Amino acid sequence: MYDAKLEVSKLLSKYAEGLNEQQLYDMLEVPPSPEMGDLALPCFKLSKHLRKPPVQIAESLAASMPKVDFIDKVEAVSGYVNIFLNRTIFVDKLLAEVLDTGKVFGSSDEGRGKNIVIDFSSPNIAKPFHIGHLRSTVIGNALYRMFKFMGYNCIGINYLGDWGTQFGKLIVAYKKWGDEDKVRKDLVKELVSLYVRFHEEAESDPSLEDEARYWFAQLEKGNEEALALWRWFVDISLEEYAKIYDVLGVKFDLFQGEAFFNDKMEPVVNELKAKGLLVESEGAMIVDLEDEDMPPCLILKSDGSTLYATRDITAAIYRKNTFDFYKCIYVTGVSQSLHFKQVFKVIEKMGYDWHKDLHHVPFGTVSIGGEKLATRTGKVILLEDLLTQAISKTAAIIEEKNADLPNKEEVACQMGVGAVIFSDLFSNRIKDVSFSWDEILNFDGETGPYVQYTHARACSVLRKAGGVELKAFDASLLKSDEEYSLAKTLADFPSKVKQALDELEPSIITRYLVDVAHDFNRFYHVHSILVEDEALRTSRLALTQAAKTVLKSGLELIGLSAPERV
Repeated sequence: MYDAKLEVSKLLSKYAEGLNEQQLYDMLEVPPSPEMGDLALPCFKLSKHLRKPPVQIAESLAASMPKVDFIDKVEAVSGYVNIFLNRTIFVDKLLAEVLDTGKVFGSSDEGRGKNIVIDFSSPNIAKPFHIGHLRSTVIGNALYRMFKFMGYNCIGINYLGDWGTQFGKLIVAYKKWGDEDKVRKDLVKELVSLYVRFHEEAESDPSLEDEARYWFAQLEKGNEEALALWRWFVDISLEEYAKIYDVLGVKFDLFQGEAFFNDKMEPVVNELKAKGLLVESEGAMIVDLEDEDMPPCLILKSDGSTLYATRDITAAIYRKNTFDFYKCIYVTGVSQSLHFKQVFKVIEKMGYDWHKDLHHVPFGTVSIGGEKLATRTGKVILLEDLLTQAISKTAAIIEEKNADLPNKEEVACQMGVGAVIFSDLFSNRIKDVSFSWDEILNFDGETGPYVQYTHARACSVLRKAGGVELKAFDASLLKSDEEYSLAKTLADFPSKVKQALDELEPSIITRYLVDVAHDFNRFYHVHSILVEDEALRTSRLALTQAAKTVLKSGLELIGLSAPERV
């Protein structure tokens, strides 16, 4: 893989006293303006090391650099060494590589033989799949696809919230006010209504909370009536969730709820006792984390029932023993950050050195008009409703602009769903999201449909060109700023994928795709691609093909389809 930055750092290392290639590679940066070159080495950090003024260091380095074919010019400006690459060589190497490698351009085998467990989506059984669940689902799916692209063996786990006191509440609500026919007809929506009613009634009748605790305790003891209702609630929920995952294009290698670990927690609790980590506190059993400046990690309640931490510690040990993971990643809301710090610290105290391979990937909250989503109050927007509206809006736009489009229903689904996913992944994941129908369904500007339209535009140009031997391109003909700018942006794809994985941040790819789309559209509008000059035509088509390849790969990495006609 050609890396101009690497070639420059190799060259500089011969003249930058005391600095190796990697140090220089990390120091090189892209100037804010093309007039300042393609790469720049700031010499301010070198000043202390070399005991010379930055301006003097820059001038000395610039004067020392030999003439090489891949660099056109080197300038020293205000303490920077500005490097101008040879455009023809750069574009030639970039296009040759993309055309040769195709859909695997930017990928690698760095993950060969390494297992990555990704715990994501994880909705709570018997609750609706609302927009709050979307974030974990699409962030986790993007990470899964990116790790796989880099050669890792991924195990995607949907760790369902299928256990806990909420099921005691739902059992009480169903036994008091439930109607089997209504539940079979309205499924999760009716279960939610019952759950909401429980909380409303409990405000005036606190004894309902005691009943709920009783029935959850019965569930943990294996009471047949409780178990039968619980299994029914699980089956209903999975049936509903499967429809959503199908529309989103999200798949899992394993559905494994909290209940799976019910018979696996006792040995872990015994291990905590044997290692002297479990202590009693007001009747409950905890791991004291005061020395870590954290609240205690609660392992068993005073009635002996387990908690989230008990199950998560057990699940982590099970996953390590089962998958021998290189990394185990948890994609959940930022509100669970302390929980995972506690869980990871307990695992460290248990003596497991793989605690360092556990990673929490937090994301910001989703609110509606500033109010946090809450199932118990019914304050939710169902993801199914959102996706339906997005697809409907897209279908109307297609009907207006291209009524004869083949498979327009399929394309409307791809782009409507793409709008929702892209919108969620566009901002840094830790940023809070205030939900707005107008913004999420706005297809103009920096959106998924804009990038998908750009990909389809490139496909259209290539279709009109017919069969052309693109590898016969002549890079010296691609001289303009628009062509060079697009080539440089395309060349960034491998480093953007690497950066996104290092930071576990899909928005790096999402925003990068907007940059590619902007650069391609500027090239498309300024220059005719299907010109009569055969050599120029072939060269511009080769650049178009490279853009199409990167756009498609990038869209697929974040979970979007790349339709060829829109």
